[in-house]
Amino acid sequence: MPEAASAPSPALGLARAGGPPPRAVAGDSEFDRDTAVTRREPGVYDIDLSAGWTIINAVNGGYLLSVLGRALADTLPHPDPFTVSAHYLTASQPGPAVVRTETVRTGRTLSTGQASLFQCDDEGNEVERIRVLASYGDLTTLPDDVRTTAAPPPIPPLEQCFGPDDAPAPIPGSSAITDRLMLKLDPATLGWALGAPSGKGEMRAWFGLADGRDADPLSLLLTVDALPPTAFEIGLKGWVPTVELTVHVRHRPAPGPLRVSITTRNLAGGFLEEDAEVWDSEDRLVAQSRQLARVRLG
Repeated sequence: MPEAASAPSPALGLARAGGPPPRAVAGDSEFDRDTAVTRREPGVYDIDLSAGWTIINAVNGGYLLSVLGRALADTLPHPDPFTVSAHYLTASQPGPAVVRTETVRTGRTLSTGQASLFQCDDEGNEVERIRVLASYGDLTTLPDDVRTTAAPPPIPPLEQCFGPDDAPAPIPGSSAITDRLMLKLDPATLGWALGAPSGKGEMRAWFGLADGRDADPLSLLLTVDALPPTAFEIGLKGWVPTVELTVHVRHRPAPGPLRVSITTRNLAGGFLEEDAEVWDSEDRLVAQSRQLARVRLG
């Protein structure tokens, strides 16, 4: 029989009458259910990509990276993604998909693997959507010594920031994924939603999953690609598809909301870079990323 990789446990159930809904935990949240892959045979996994993680009808790149990250965690002997580099070849759609993984090398502290996600087109031909090369290790074994000049982003308190639910009308470009996120944007990077973008390539926000599940190394692969694109604050509109995305996971995050800062310094030839930093509730830099994305000018 097919074997589930990192399969979620049964739902926690309904909250007591009149009480708040229970906080989801890792392994028992919508994110875990929607990224769970089923092992068909060694190195081959099936999944039904959820429409709940789409942006303008295309499946979010961070969600896809989490799906492949889960398959690689099942394939490799180490549990945590350290570095994951993905090339997005064609746009993924909600529905059935196959992930194929391969172990490239295993070592004492790091193991490396590659993975690709495939879907069938309208003619039934298999099309590769995304290809990943990743190294995994164990974050709990890393030394505590930290020497850095990086600092958490200057975001106002969460209650002074704004999310999709605070807008009188749907924020332009928002999609199904926003219902699955706790996203509160820094007002200083929210001009685009009010028709007055600042012209700066900056986006900052408090971030979490809507069901309260705390972040872990796998969900950080979603976090770095879940904010509105910096292109909006530059004054551009429309879909900003990712061409390549590299994520470095630096630490297992502490419980509580994350702070995410994304910046763009250069837009040229219809492409821009986005550099992201993710900080946890203990002021630790837990993830970094850089992606190249395509924008539509004019």
